[in-house]
Amino acid sequence: MSFVSCSKHWLSDCDTIGRLSNLLVVVQADAKMVCDVVSRMEDTEPYSAELLSAMMRLWSDSGIQECFSRAREYQLNDSAQYYLDSLDRIGATDYQPTEQDILRTRVKTTGIVETHFTFKNLHFRLFDVGGQRSERKKWIHCFEDVTAIIFCVALSGYDQVLHEDETTNRMHESLKLFDSICNNKWFKDTSIILFLNKKDIFEKKITKSPLSICFPEYTGPDTYLDGIDHIKCQYESKNKSTNKEVYSHVTCATDTNNIQFVFDAVTDVIIANNLRGCGLY
Repeated sequence: MSFVSCSKHWLSDCDTIGRLSNLLVVVQADAKMVCDVVSRMEDTEPYSAELLSAMMRLWSDSGIQECFSRAREYQLNDSAQYYLDSLDRIGATDYQPTEQDILRTRVKTTGIVETHFTFKNLHFRLFDVGGQRSERKKWIHCFEDVTAIIFCVALSGYDQVLHEDETTNRMHESLKLFDSICNNKWFKDTSIILFLNKKDIFEKKITKSPLSICFPEYTGPDTYLDGIDHIKCQYESKNKSTNKEVYSHVTCATDTNNIQFVFDAVTDVIIANNLRGCGLY
Protein backbone atom coordinates (compact mmCIF):
# COMPACT_ATOMS: atom_id res chain seq x y z
CA MET A 1 0.00 0.00 0.00
CA SER A 2 1.37 3.40 -0.95
CA PHE A 3 1.94 6.32 1.40
CA VAL A 4 -1.11 8.13 -0.01
CA SER A 5 -3.31 5.06 0.44
CA CYS A 6 -2.12 4.64 4.04
CA SER A 7 -3.16 8.23 4.74
CA LYS A 8 -6.62 7.69 3.25
CA HIS A 9 -7.26 4.54 5.30
CA TRP A 10 -5.81 5.99 8.50
CA LEU A 11 -8.15 9.00 8.62
CA SER A 12 -11.16 7.10 7.32
CA ASP A 13 -10.77 4.45 9.99
CA CYS A 14 -10.24 7.00 12.76
CA ASP A 15 -13.56 8.54 11.73
CA THR A 16 -15.22 5.14 11.62
CA ILE A 17 -14.56 4.43 15.30
CA GLY A 18 -15.68 7.92 16.27
CA ARG A 19 -12.43 9.56 17.26
CA LEU A 20 -12.38 12.53 14.84
CA SER A 21 -15.58 13.98 16.29
CA ASN A 22 -13.93 14.19 19.73
CA LEU A 23 -10.83 16.07 18.61
CA LEU A 24 -10.06 19.73 19.23
CA VAL A 25 -11.52 22.17 16.70
CA VAL A 26 -8.06 22.97 15.27
CA VAL A 27 -7.28 19.30 14.81
CA GLN A 28 -10.71 18.68 13.26
CA ALA A 29 -9.93 21.38 10.70
CA ASP A 30 -6.65 19.63 9.88
CA ALA A 31 -8.45 16.32 9.56
CA LYS A 32 -11.08 17.77 7.23
CA MET A 33 -8.45 19.41 5.05
CA VAL A 34 -6.34 16.25 4.87
CA CYS A 35 -9.35 14.05 4.08
CA ASP A 36 -10.55 16.40 1.35
CA VAL A 37 -7.15 16.75 -0.31
CA VAL A 38 -6.00 13.15 0.03
CA SER A 39 -9.30 11.77 -1.30
CA ARG A 40 -8.65 13.57 -4.59
CA MET A 41 -4.97 12.71 -4.89
CA GLU A 42 -3.32 10.13 -7.08
CA ASP A 43 -0.86 7.73 -5.43
CA THR A 44 2.11 9.33 -7.21
CA GLU A 45 1.16 12.95 -6.55
CA PRO A 46 3.55 14.87 -4.23
CA TYR A 47 2.34 16.31 -0.92
CA SER A 48 2.27 20.07 -0.44
CA ALA A 49 4.01 21.65 2.56
CA GLU A 50 0.61 22.67 3.95
CA LEU A 51 -0.74 19.14 3.69
CA LEU A 52 2.33 17.62 5.31
CA SER A 53 2.18 20.08 8.21
CA ALA A 54 -1.47 19.22 8.83
CA MET A 55 -0.75 15.50 8.73
CA MET A 56 2.16 15.83 11.13
CA ARG A 57 -0.02 17.77 13.59
CA LEU A 58 -2.69 15.09 13.32
CA TRP A 59 -0.27 12.21 13.78
CA SER A 60 1.15 13.81 16.96
CA ASP A 61 -2.33 14.37 18.43
CA SER A 62 -3.15 12.21 21.47
CA GLY A 63 -6.64 11.43 20.19
CA ILE A 64 -5.30 10.16 16.89
CA GLN A 65 -2.70 8.09 18.75
CA GLU A 66 -5.49 6.57 20.86
CA CYS A 67 -7.27 5.68 17.64
CA PHE A 68 -4.11 4.11 16.28
CA SER A 69 -3.71 2.03 19.46
CA ARG A 70 -7.01 0.36 18.49
CA ALA A 71 -5.84 -0.46 14.95
CA ARG A 72 -6.87 -4.11 15.28
CA GLU A 73 -10.52 -2.95 15.22
CA TYR A 74 -10.30 -1.69 11.65
CA GLN A 75 -8.46 -2.36 8.39
CA LEU A 76 -5.19 -0.45 8.69
CA ASN A 77 -2.07 -1.59 6.89
CA ASP A 78 0.74 -2.93 9.11
CA SER A 79 3.17 -0.40 7.64
CA ALA A 80 1.04 2.66 8.40
CA GLN A 81 3.03 3.65 11.49
CA TYR A 82 6.31 3.30 9.63
CA TYR A 83 5.20 5.72 6.92
CA LEU A 84 3.42 8.17 9.24
CA ASP A 85 6.45 8.33 11.54
CA SER A 86 8.47 9.33 8.45
CA LEU A 87 6.21 12.11 7.17
CA ASP A 88 8.92 14.78 7.16
CA ARG A 89 11.42 12.55 5.33
CA ILE A 90 8.96 11.16 2.78
CA GLY A 91 7.49 14.60 2.17
CA ALA A 92 10.85 16.20 1.34
CA THR A 93 11.20 17.55 -2.19
CA ASP A 94 14.37 15.50 -2.76
CA TYR A 95 12.88 12.29 -1.32
CA GLN A 96 14.21 9.02 -2.69
CA PRO A 97 12.66 5.77 -1.38
CA THR A 98 14.92 3.59 0.74
CA GLU A 99 15.06 -0.19 0.58
CA GLN A 100 12.80 -0.35 3.66
CA ASP A 101 10.32 2.09 2.10
CA ILE A 102 9.97 -0.25 -0.86
CA LEU A 103 9.85 -3.46 1.18
CA ARG A 104 7.05 -2.12 3.34
CA THR A 105 4.72 -1.24 0.48
CA ARG A 106 1.74 -3.47 -0.10
CA VAL A 107 0.28 -4.35 -3.48
CA LYS A 108 -2.66 -6.70 -3.64
CA THR A 109 -1.92 -9.75 -5.80
CA THR A 110 -4.62 -10.41 -8.37
CA GLY A 111 -4.55 -13.43 -10.63
CA ILE A 112 -1.18 -15.16 -11.02
CA VAL A 113 2.12 -13.25 -11.20
CA GLU A 114 5.06 -15.28 -12.54
CA THR A 115 8.67 -14.33 -11.77
CA HIS A 116 11.85 -15.99 -13.08
CA PHE A 117 15.14 -15.75 -11.16
CA THR A 118 18.39 -17.62 -10.53
CA PHE A 119 19.67 -18.51 -7.06
CA LYS A 120 22.63 -20.77 -6.26
CA ASN A 121 22.88 -21.60 -9.98
CA LEU A 122 19.33 -22.91 -9.93
CA HIS A 123 16.61 -21.46 -12.15
CA PHE A 124 13.34 -20.75 -10.37
CA ARG A 125 9.85 -20.00 -11.65
CA LEU A 126 7.96 -18.37 -8.79
CA PHE A 127 4.18 -18.01 -9.00
CA ASP A 128 2.67 -15.41 -6.68
CA VAL A 129 -1.06 -15.94 -6.25
CA GLY A 130 -3.79 -13.89 -4.59
CA GLY A 131 -4.86 -15.13 -1.17
CA GLN A 132 -8.22 -13.36 -1.00
CA ARG A 133 -11.27 -15.58 -1.40
CA SER A 134 -12.15 -14.11 -4.77
CA GLU A 135 -8.69 -14.93 -6.12
CA ARG A 136 -8.37 -18.59 -5.10
CA LYS A 137 -10.54 -20.09 -7.80
CA LYS A 138 -8.10 -18.67 -10.34
CA TRP A 139 -5.16 -20.79 -9.21
CA ILE A 140 -6.06 -23.66 -6.86
CA HIS A 141 -6.08 -26.32 -9.62
CA CYS A 142 -3.25 -24.92 -11.74
CA PHE A 143 -0.15 -26.19 -9.97
CA GLU A 144 -0.28 -29.97 -9.83
CA ASP A 145 3.39 -30.33 -10.79
CA VAL A 146 5.02 -27.54 -8.79
CA THR A 147 8.12 -28.50 -6.79
CA ALA A 148 7.12 -26.71 -3.59
CA ILE A 149 4.47 -24.41 -2.17
CA ILE A 150 5.46 -21.52 0.09
CA PHE A 151 2.48 -20.67 2.28
CA CYS A 152 2.76 -17.28 3.97
CA VAL A 153 0.96 -16.59 7.24
CA ALA A 154 0.73 -13.11 8.73
CA LEU A 155 1.34 -13.76 12.43
CA SER A 156 -0.04 -10.29 13.12
CA GLY A 157 -3.47 -11.29 11.82
CA TYR A 158 -4.43 -13.39 14.83
CA ASP A 159 -6.57 -10.62 16.33
CA GLN A 160 -7.95 -9.13 13.09
CA VAL A 161 -10.81 -9.88 10.72
CA LEU A 162 -10.86 -10.21 6.93
CA HIS A 163 -11.27 -7.24 4.62
CA GLU A 164 -13.95 -9.12 2.69
CA ASP A 165 -15.76 -10.61 5.71
CA GLU A 166 -15.58 -8.73 8.99
CA THR A 167 -17.09 -11.65 10.91
CA THR A 168 -14.18 -14.00 10.16
CA ASN A 169 -10.85 -13.97 11.97
CA ARG A 170 -7.91 -13.70 9.54
CA MET A 171 -5.94 -16.54 11.09
CA HIS A 172 -8.97 -18.84 11.19
CA GLU A 173 -9.40 -18.24 7.47
CA SER A 174 -5.68 -18.82 6.87
CA LEU A 175 -5.78 -22.12 8.77
CA LYS A 176 -8.76 -23.26 6.72
CA LEU A 177 -6.97 -22.41 3.48
CA PHE A 178 -3.76 -24.11 4.65
CA ASP A 179 -5.75 -27.26 5.48
CA SER A 180 -7.33 -27.31 2.01
CA ILE A 181 -3.98 -26.83 0.25
CA CYS A 182 -1.87 -29.13 2.40
CA ASN A 183 -4.33 -32.01 1.95
CA ASN A 184 -5.44 -31.26 -1.61
CA LYS A 185 -5.14 -34.06 -4.17
CA TRP A 186 -3.34 -31.66 -6.53
CA PHE A 187 -0.53 -31.23 -3.99
CA LYS A 188 -0.21 -34.71 -2.50
CA ASP A 189 3.45 -34.97 -3.59
CA THR A 190 4.32 -31.29 -3.16
CA SER A 191 6.54 -29.99 -0.38
CA ILE A 192 4.90 -27.39 1.84
CA ILE A 193 7.12 -24.61 3.21
CA LEU A 194 5.35 -22.55 5.86
CA PHE A 195 6.42 -18.94 6.38
CA LEU A 196 5.16 -17.56 9.70
CA ASN A 197 5.72 -13.97 8.66
CA LYS A 198 5.62 -10.55 10.34
CA LYS A 199 7.31 -11.84 13.47
CA ASP A 200 8.41 -8.29 14.35
CA ILE A 201 4.81 -7.02 14.48
CA PHE A 202 3.66 -10.12 16.35
CA GLU A 203 6.34 -9.62 19.02
CA LYS A 204 5.02 -6.13 19.78
CA LYS A 205 1.34 -7.03 19.51
CA ILE A 206 1.30 -10.17 21.69
CA THR A 207 2.09 -8.14 24.84
CA LYS A 208 -1.11 -6.11 24.39
CA SER A 209 -3.52 -8.38 22.54
CA PRO A 210 -3.97 -11.94 23.91
CA LEU A 211 -3.69 -14.97 21.66
CA SER A 212 -6.99 -16.21 23.08
CA ILE A 213 -8.75 -13.73 20.76
CA CYS A 214 -7.98 -16.20 18.00
CA PHE A 215 -7.69 -19.39 20.04
CA PRO A 216 -10.12 -19.28 23.01
CA GLU A 217 -8.78 -22.62 24.25
CA TYR A 218 -5.26 -21.21 24.64
CA THR A 219 -4.33 -20.73 28.31
CA GLY A 220 -0.57 -20.35 27.98
CA PRO A 221 1.42 -17.17 28.52
CA ASP A 222 1.10 -14.38 25.98
CA THR A 223 4.77 -14.28 25.10
CA TYR A 224 6.49 -14.18 21.74
CA LEU A 225 7.96 -17.70 21.82
CA ASP A 226 4.93 -19.40 23.40
CA GLY A 227 2.59 -17.69 20.98
CA ILE A 228 4.59 -18.66 17.91
CA ASP A 229 4.92 -22.27 19.13
CA HIS A 230 1.15 -22.52 19.54
CA ILE A 231 0.42 -21.01 16.12
CA LYS A 232 3.03 -23.23 14.47
CA CYS A 233 1.45 -26.32 16.03
CA GLN A 234 -2.00 -25.23 14.83
CA TYR A 235 -0.80 -25.14 11.22
CA GLU A 236 1.37 -28.24 11.29
CA SER A 237 -1.46 -30.26 12.85
CA LYS A 238 -3.53 -29.71 9.68
CA ASN A 239 -1.18 -31.99 7.72
CA LYS A 240 -2.96 -35.35 7.45
CA SER A 241 -0.28 -37.11 5.40
CA THR A 242 2.39 -39.16 7.15
CA ASN A 243 4.52 -38.97 3.98
CA LYS A 244 4.58 -35.20 3.77
CA GLU A 245 6.59 -32.86 5.96
CA VAL A 246 5.75 -29.21 6.59
CA TYR A 247 8.92 -27.10 6.76
CA SER A 248 8.22 -24.12 9.01
CA HIS A 249 10.18 -20.88 9.23
CA VAL A 250 9.52 -17.77 11.32
CA THR A 251 10.18 -14.79 9.08
CA CYS A 252 10.22 -11.02 8.74
CA ALA A 253 9.91 -10.11 5.06
CA THR A 254 11.41 -6.66 5.62
CA ASP A 255 14.56 -8.13 7.20
CA THR A 256 16.73 -8.99 4.22
CA ASN A 257 19.25 -10.97 6.31
CA ASN A 258 16.48 -13.12 7.75
CA ILE A 259 14.98 -13.77 4.32
CA GLN A 260 18.39 -14.63 2.87
CA PHE A 261 18.91 -17.24 5.61
CA VAL A 262 15.41 -18.65 5.18
CA PHE A 263 15.67 -18.81 1.40
CA ASP A 264 18.94 -20.73 1.70
CA ALA A 265 17.06 -23.31 3.77
CA VAL A 266 14.13 -23.34 1.34
CA THR A 267 16.46 -23.95 -1.59
CA ASP A 268 18.05 -26.90 0.23
CA VAL A 269 14.59 -28.41 0.76
CA ILE A 270 13.72 -28.02 -2.92
CA ILE A 271 17.02 -29.56 -4.06
CA ALA A 272 16.62 -32.48 -1.65
CA ASN A 273 13.08 -33.16 -2.87
CA ASN A 274 14.18 -33.04 -6.50
CA LEU A 275 16.95 -35.55 -5.77
CA ARG A 276 14.51 -37.71 -3.83
CA GLY A 277 12.16 -37.69 -6.80
CA CYS A 278 15.02 -38.96 -8.98
CA GLY A 279 15.94 -41.65 -6.43
CA LEU A 280 19.26 -39.97 -5.64
CA TYR A 281 18.57 -38.85 -2.08
